[in-house]
Amino acid sequence: MVRLIQEGVLMSSSSSSTTSNNNDSDDSLSPSAASTKSFVLNTLRPPITGPYKPLAVLSAHVGSVSSLALCGEFLLSASQGKDIIVWQQPDLKIFAKFGQGDGSVKALVSVGSKVFTAHQDSRIRVWKVSRRNSENAFRLVDTLPTTKDYLGKFMKQSNYVQTRRNHKRLWVEHADSISCLAVHAGIIYSGSWDKTLKVWRLSDLKCLESIKAHDDAINGLVAGDGRVYSASADGKIKIWGKEKRKQIESTSSSSLHVLKATLEGRAEVSVNSVVVSGDGNWVYGGGSDGFVMGWEKREKGEDLEDWRLGFEMRGHNMAVLCMCVVGEMVCSGSADKSIGLWRRDRSGILCKFGVIHGHEGPVKCLQASPNNVGAGFMLYSGGLDKSLRVWWVPKHDNLEEKKSSFKTLLMQKG
Repeated sequence: MVRLIQEGVLMSSSSSSTTSNNNDSDDSLSPSAASTKSFVLNTLRPPITGPYKPLAVLSAHVGSVSSLALCGEFLLSASQGKDIIVWQQPDLKIFAKFGQGDGSVKALVSVGSKVFTAHQDSRIRVWKVSRRNSENAFRLVDTLPTTKDYLGKFMKQSNYVQTRRNHKRLWVEHADSISCLAVHAGIIYSGSWDKTLKVWRLSDLKCLESIKAHDDAINGLVAGDGRVYSASADGKIKIWGKEKRKQIESTSSSSLHVLKATLEGRAEVSVNSVVVSGDGNWVYGGGSDGFVMGWEKREKGEDLEDWRLGFEMRGHNMAVLCMCVVGEMVCSGSADKSIGLWRRDRSGILCKFGVIHGHEGPVKCLQASPNNVGAGFMLYSGGLDKSLRVWWVPKHDNLEEKKSSFKTLLMQKG
């Protein structure tokens, strides 16, 4: 079934699409849901009106799209159906497919010539990227924890931790689904539904730390400027900083990262996503009640940082599931099937100036291109409707500037 979109409104070439979409709404939550395996790319030329321009709908996943990442000239999309698709830019044609393991792919990140994927089976898989040919372009090279890491610890009783009643695991292992990944300064961080944050060294893939970070599942991670920010279903965002070794009396790895601040917002509300402003002075979170919250850094102490809740605003009618930052803009994806567009004012508070409609299911993941296209940027969104959508979003409100920028984009694509 070929889908066409005009200004964010989906139209179908099939007269039976309404019935089909209604039937798929619940099944899209399951990785085993039936779905067409055909790939559909529609390049659009909508009229120059509105704050955003829909460019394409990519339909190739068998399950809902759970995570997105940029890897050089490729766009990677992961699915609840275990498959990872590599899209070649700029024409967004399928370059390759890869994937392995039990359970859906929950998150993925790329760094250098490697791609890391987090899975429902509580494992992290490492893929080597080779651009020589599409058949073996993404090759599985390791799984975390590595065999070397496992064998070096399994004989010692003190390396085991209790994960639930009458059940123990090595501290280097996650005990539940890995929900999020973040990479910064030679370290990869993994957050899990088992409430722990684990720290892995990129050079040798060794697990350095396991932190009992929250009282409930970890839903989101972001890392930068020497800090790691974890968002949890316990309603809190925690900020972790890495201590210098000379300040640590103990040589145990559990002391490397310490808690710097705890940010609390609305009571009994799960925080599903977290992003940080470029200057590091604001942290923004998306809640299960549809609110977007912002915390401002007041003072930076040696041990603890002082943050205050700067604002909270209803951004969506249903839960906020994902967020991303592009310069002075923030984008939020929601279970209400929309994408909110926010702009930071001079004080750092977010002001909502636009809404993108088009998805037929909850918006699960967002990825923005760091490169400007005219006076805007490319935004990629994945949803439980099993589609990956491409949008052009302006960074300015001037209509004439938007027209000129979008015409330039169309000329480049032509």
